[in-house]
Amino acid sequence: MSLAPVRLSEAASADIVEQADWYEEKSDSKLAQRWSESVTLAVLRIMRNPRSGMPCRFGLAELRNIRRMSISGFPKHLVFYRVEDREVLILRVLHGARDLESLF
Repeated sequence: MSLAPVRLSEAASADIVEQADWYEEKSDSKLAQRWSESVTLAVLRIMRNPRSGMPCRFGLAELRNIRRMSISGFPKHLVFYRVEDREVLILRVLHGARDLESLF
């Protein structure tokens, strides 16, 4: 099975680390580890089938073609990405209750 190449934006990398740090601080290392593993699995699902994520309906034209994928075990968190040619660009990993459009 071939996987689409993936790139993480600096913002996405920071999102993942900041959330892991928050879980470590507020709960424990087991939850932080589960978070990291769940994000990895979500990215692998995207790499296997890049068009599987739901299209976002942002109003701004420059945000069109962004998709989102939920993170198993963390249903309120979403991976936002764009498929560019045959590559997947992970843009952000955010809690869905935030003002999402303003974070792009």
